[in-house]
Amino acid sequence: MSRSIAIIGASTDPAKYGNKAVRAWKNAGWTVYPVNPNEDQIEGLQAYASILDVPADVHTASLYLPPKIGLTVADEIIEKGVQEVYLNPGADSPELKQKLQDAGIEVIEACSIMAARTAS
Repeated sequence: MSRSIAIIGASTDPAKYGNKAVRAWKNAGWTVYPVNPNEDQIEGLQAYASILDVPADVHTASLYLPPKIGLTVADEIIEKGVQEVYLNPGADSPELKQKLQDAGIEVIEACSIMAARTAS
């Protein structure tokens, strides 16, 4: 069964982690939904302005955003029904972690790119 992940803060720049994550999860065989309101396509995949615009269920989200922005999208993640969220280094904060956990979402404080290598 294919699992799905939204990369929130996905980038078209191959040097940025938000792009590396799209490639890593795609290569691991997951259905990947890049989320970036300023892009139409990332790594050959349709990009979405918000996780709420993704036309399918999303099991996992991986954040590549500053914590302050992460807090603003947390409500959308909760509304979408995401089950687990990676808070990548630099995206984590105690407030964001608590908000997601209070909504019943499993929070993983780790680099999702590394996790993708073992998730296939």
